[in-house]
This record gives sequence, structure tokens and C-alpha cells, in this order.
Amino acid sequence: MGLFEQFIAEPEGASLDELRAWRRERAALAYRTMAASRWGELGDGHVTARDPERLDHFWLLRYDVPFPEATADAMVLIGPDGKPAEGQGVTINVAAYFIHSPILAARPDVISAVHTHTPYGTPFSAFVEPLAMMSQESCAFVDRQAVWDNEMVDVLDIESGKDLAAALDDKRLVTMRNHGLLTVGASVDEAMGWFILAERAAETHVKARQGGKPISDEAARAAAESMAPTDTALKVFDWVTRSRGLA
Repeated sequence: MGLFEQFIAEPEGASLDELRAWRRERAALAYRTMAASRWGELGDGHVTARDPERLDHFWLLRYDVPFPEATADAMVLIGPDGKPAEGQGVTINVAAYFIHSPILAARPDVISAVHTHTPYGTPFSAFVEPLAMMSQESCAFVDRQAVWDNEMVDVLDIESGKDLAAALDDKRLVTMRNHGLLTVGASVDEAMGWFILAERAAETHVKARQGGKPISDEAARAAAESMAPTDTALKVFDWVTRSRGLA
């Protein structure tokens, strides 16, 4: 009986249809959570959720839908060729396909990936370095972060996406040079929880860069015992959505 047992990644014993509906709903909630933080107001971001049956397909918000208006019905299924598997004339964020498709293909353990441009993650990415251990939140990424040092700030081809996936490797966070943060997880809730924590850590990094004193390796690894488990990300997403009246 764990402390955070009420925070579930995905419903156990659900049918494929039930699991698909869950993932679509949680992805839509993640978009609305971004909107509540005033992230992605220019449409510059995306949350994806792997389909539980067609594993090389993923769900993505239609590009004509503002994040505050995201619903499960506004999610569209994208195939491995980058085209909507259902519906005609659907507009999608093309960069989302080039970024997320290679990651999901390279990481069978990943259900969801999250990326958007944020007030601190984007400027932090200009340093082209991993998060320094300068806050409790950053300790969630001890040995679990990577940097993509590539000038391709517009990811508009599949090879760039594959290069990004290679940089991410088996980590949960990758800082994309001059672009921003991207996180992954075994559920939408987990990926979004890590993104929220990464943005908080980036804020500390940016604000305390001059004169800040990093946490020692020993203390950071000790903090990671409580910050790095999946339950932490699930708790964070749940608390943020409920505190903002979204869930």
C-alpha cells in the first residue's frame, strides 16, 4: 500500500476501447493544463498518446483547436506515415509528427511525449546543457536527462526526429537546443508530470544561474530517492489539475 496509490498511471484491466478513451481524455486534459499555465498560446506545443491497439499510431490534438478547448473528441489518430488515420482534411502540427513519431518508435516503453515552449524551459535550452541540481525538482532528473545539441529548431523531417530520439535514448527528459524541453512517460499523466517538474527546475536554473549554489551529487541522489519514482510525476499532474479546477 503505497503513499501515492490513489494516483494511477492507467486503469488496470481496461478494454482496448476503454484504454483508448482514457488516453485521449488524459491527453486533452494535459493540453488544458498547458493552457492554464499560459503555455502554447501560439500553438507551439504538443502532447501525444500512443494508441493501445495500433501501436505505431498516436493521438494528437487537431491543429485548429486552441489548447483551452482541447477535448477527447478533438484528438486525431496519426499513422506512421504522418497522415490522419481517421477523418478527411484534418490539420495537424506537422512538427509534432516529426518529433513524436521517431521517439515512440524507438521507445516501446513510452506511451506519451510532451513538448511546448515555456517561459523558462525555452531560455534554459539556450545554455545547451543539462539541468544543474539547483532545486528539489531537478533531482527528479538525476541520471535521467539528455541534451539534443542540434541547431534544427524547426524539426521538419523524420531524420531530425530520429536524431532527437537517439539523444533522448532511455531518459525521461531531453533539452532541445534553443527550443525547449521534452519529456516522456509510460502514461500521459507521467509525461506531463515530468514536464511540469522540468519547467520548475528550469526556472530555478535560469533565475539562480548567477550566484546559485548547486546541490551536491550525494544530496541530489538522496533526494532522487523520493523525487525520481513514477509516483512523483503522477502526483504532480493530479495535484496541478485539481488545484486549477481542471479535473
